[in-house]
Amino acid sequence: MKILITCPPMLRAINEFRHFFEEKNIELVLPEVVQVLSEEELIELVPKVDGWIIGDDPATERVFKAGIEGSLKAAVKWGVGVDNVDFKACEKLGIPISNTPRMFGNEVADMAIAYFTGLARDSYRVDREFRKGNWIKPPGMSLDSKTVALVGIGDIGLAIARRLKAFDVKINAYDPFSRLNASEANVDQVLPFPEKIGEADFVILACALTTSNFHLINAESIAKMKDGVIIINVSRGGLVDEDALVEALSSGKVKSAGLDVFEIEPLPADSKLRQFDQCIFGTHNGSNTKEAVIRASLKAIELIFGYLGVQEI
Repeated sequence: MKILITCPPMLRAINEFRHFFEEKNIELVLPEVVQVLSEEELIELVPKVDGWIIGDDPATERVFKAGIEGSLKAAVKWGVGVDNVDFKACEKLGIPISNTPRMFGNEVADMAIAYFTGLARDSYRVDREFRKGNWIKPPGMSLDSKTVALVGIGDIGLAIARRLKAFDVKINAYDPFSRLNASEANVDQVLPFPEKIGEADFVILACALTTSNFHLINAESIAKMKDGVIIINVSRGGLVDEDALVEALSSGKVKSAGLDVFEIEPLPADSKLRQFDQCIFGTHNGSNTKEAVIRASLKAIELIFGYLGVQEI
C-alpha cells in the first residue's frame, strides 16, 4: 500500500510520523513541494497510490478521476480550508474524503494578532529600517476603543475575537453561515456584510473561501471603508481582489495590509503588492507551529488509515 503526502508542513515534519506507516508496511510517496503541486503533476502521481493526504494542491475532478482509474481509494485534506478540493467530485466518484477541522484556531488567531499589533505600531517597518542603519520613530496607533470588522466567526474567528477583547476594541462580526449571537461569539454585533463596515479601523478576514465571497474585499467594499483602514487576511487569498487593494494602498484609502495568503502562492515576483513597505506579508504560514502540525497530521493519518481499513495508530 502507498500513501502520497503533498502537504508541506507535514512533509517537513515527516520523521515525526514515519514510524506509523512503517509499522503498517505502508510506503510513503513524498514529493518535493514548495506550496502546491500542479494538476498535471498530481495526475501523474495520484493514480499510483492508495491514499492521498492533500495540502493546498488543486485537487480537481480531473485529478480524482485519474486517481480512481489507478489505485486511489481515499483522501484526506490536511487542515481546515477545503476550497481547493472538489468534494462533489469525490462523492460522485465514490472516494471517501474529509478534512481535519478545528485544528488551527488558536494558531491562526495568534498570527492575526501579530499583524494587528505590528501594523498598528509599524514594528515590522521599524525593524527593517533599523537593519539598514536607520533610527526611525513612526507615530503608532493606540488600539483601545478602535473598531474591528471581523469577517468569519468559525473556529479561527472566535479565537481572534477572544484575543481582541483584551485590547478593549469594539468588534463588528460578519458571518452568514453562523448561528451564534453576539454574546456567544464574544463580539459586539453580528451584522450582514458590509453593514457598518465604514466604522472599522481594521478589517480582519478569517472565513472560508466560497463562490459567494470570492473577492469580498474589492473596489466597491473598500470604497465603503473609512480612509486609512488596515486590512488583515489570514484566511484565503481569493477573498481579496489584489488589484483593488493595490489601488487602495496607492491612494492611501487603505493605510496598510497584513496578508498571510495570496491569490497566487508563492506571490509572484512582479506583484505590485511588493512595492508597499508599510505592509506585512507572510507565506501562508499561520497554522504552522510544531504543536499544530503534529495535531493535524495525527488526525490526517487516523482518517486515512480508517478509510483504507488499516488498524488505528
